[in-house]
Amino acid sequence: MSFSKNMRCVPSEKAMVASGFLFLLLAPTVLPLSAQESAPKATEIRRIAAPEANQGVASDSRYVYAIADNEIGKYDKTTGKLIAHWEGDISVFIHMNSCSSVMGELVCAMSNFPGIPMASSVEWFSTAGKITHLRSHSFGPGRGSLTWIDWHNGSWWACFANYDGKGGEPSRDHTATVLVQFNKDFVEQGAWLFPKKVLESFGHMSASGGRWGKDGLLYVTGHDLPEMYLLHLPKSGARLEYVRTIGLPTNGQAFDWDFGRPDRMWSIERKSDEVVESRLPTLGQIH
Repeated sequence: MSFSKNMRCVPSEKAMVASGFLFLLLAPTVLPLSAQESAPKATEIRRIAAPEANQGVASDSRYVYAIADNEIGKYDKTTGKLIAHWEGDISVFIHMNSCSSVMGELVCAMSNFPGIPMASSVEWFSTAGKITHLRSHSFGPGRGSLTWIDWHNGSWWACFANYDGKGGEPSRDHTATVLVQFNKDFVEQGAWLFPKKVLESFGHMSASGGRWGKDGLLYVTGHDLPEMYLLHLPKSGARLEYVRTIGLPTNGQAFDWDFGRPDRMWSIERKSDEVVESRLPTLGQIH
């Protein structure tokens, strides 16, 4: 397989170790959960340059989609070539946080971050050929800023983030971040807070990405740290339960599974404007 010049080689192991050491030196106040336990790590495979890779990434069978506040870039998985680009009115499309491919459409979580009161909506796009906005569902103000939404087992699962500082409301901090289950018509079915251990790792920010896995676990990323948290619904109570942590080659933000390849995932590296494909640890390593 030949790759385009958009793709660059995986960094050497020496460079990756040095980078991780530098990260720990620069951020001594937050010890990653992956450093507190023997965490399996995702293995980086390749990178594709994508100027829109600022908030998150989505994947379907042939393309990856780099997400910015009011932009979406559609890239061919094999060649890394830009296929289509969409840009919305920034006064309307203020802050798209993440997207996922659901039933042939791109479903995106959007908020008015850092505006208050916090308000959120879901935006749908067609990706057949060019990218076209289709419709919207507004949640309005209430629980926080919608950072990600996933369709799983006949329900929508939406994360409403809260923050300690910029973009937060005085009555709530990041510990008020909540996962809400809705039916197909967005009627609420249940809601859960996040584990205290994971909230500590979020720092002053919140959950930037989330997807249900085929193993029935919920995989969540924060805003900054290079790690992913595995959670599950509790048998009782209103707080999600922590399972363990996976180390990542990229720092936080929204991610997506590779459509059709359950052992692969896509994430972003904001500082270099890249979408990154990685191989997940085996199930035996995770559990």
